[in-house]
Amino acid sequence: MFDSSDTSAMQQAAAVHRPWGHYQVLSRQPDCLIKRIVVTPGHRLSLQRHQRREEHWFLVEGQAAVELDGASLVLHAGGSVDIPTGGWHRLANTAETPLVLIEIQRGSYFGEDDIERRDDDYGRALPMDTGASQS
Repeated sequence: MFDSSDTSAMQQAAAVHRPWGHYQVLSRQPDCLIKRIVVTPGHRLSLQRHQRREEHWFLVEGQAAVELDGASLVLHAGGSVDIPTGGWHRLANTAETPLVLIEIQRGSYFGEDDIERRDDDYGRALPMDTGASQS
């Protein structure tokens, strides 16, 4: 899959584990970042927003409960949703199988410190959250 001498490609493809599952960076460019996200059954990401990027989610496998600016929707495989810059959003896996989606981030900055959390099941939404904690 990767040339073993290409360490940047191997690092990009390494899974990053979080309490809710894991993700892999598939592509990192100056104007976009593409991730493959896997959410464990019964888990969800924090209710969060970003100031310097928008996101497009395409569901590959499973069923996703999405919260976006107070509205709720359900995505099935093949479905997608656009998350605007500054929009409060959350992704949950309420099914019994892993949820797999492709996340395309577009904007001026893709650092993990561009995350403001309002609510988090894993204690990462602090009153003075700087956004520097894990996604």
